[in-house]
Amino acid sequence: MNVEHQKEIIAKQEGLSNTLGMEFISTPEANTCMARMSVDKLNRQPFGFLSGGATLALAENLAGVGSMSICPDKLAVGINVSGSHVRTVMEGDTVTAYGKLEYRGSTLHVWRVEVKNEKGDLVSTVQVTNYIITPRKGKRDIDLSAAE
Repeated sequence: MNVEHQKEIIAKQEGLSNTLGMEFISTPEANTCMARMSVDKLNRQPFGFLSGGATLALAENLAGVGSMSICPDKLAVGINVSGSHVRTVMEGDTVTAYGKLEYRGSTLHVWRVEVKNEKGDLVSTVQVTNYIITPRKGKRDIDLSAAE
């Protein structure tokens, strides 16, 4: 999946993706996407572990980028995020999120996201449901053509 257009839009906006240091990566498969995030002082718990909330944010943002890549004239908003964390990740490590589109309807997309550490060990599994919205002219919070 080509996510270059969404990366350009994100780069011009202030928001959680940039604050937490998420890097979105295009993949050769049409129904998959990827993102990386270093574990640092911005997304860790006081104990030095990656925050579960930051992990869920990575998965939700990745699924949003994926949904907007396959529906470029629409907005995607997460309406349900559910995850299980099975391994800790220490500050200084990097996690990679691999998203796969499990269901593509006209108004709902369901993504399965696996988050892994640098060794490739599973850290978290997350399911994200996005609601797909057709924006009304003049009613958008962001300009979808901002990067064009």
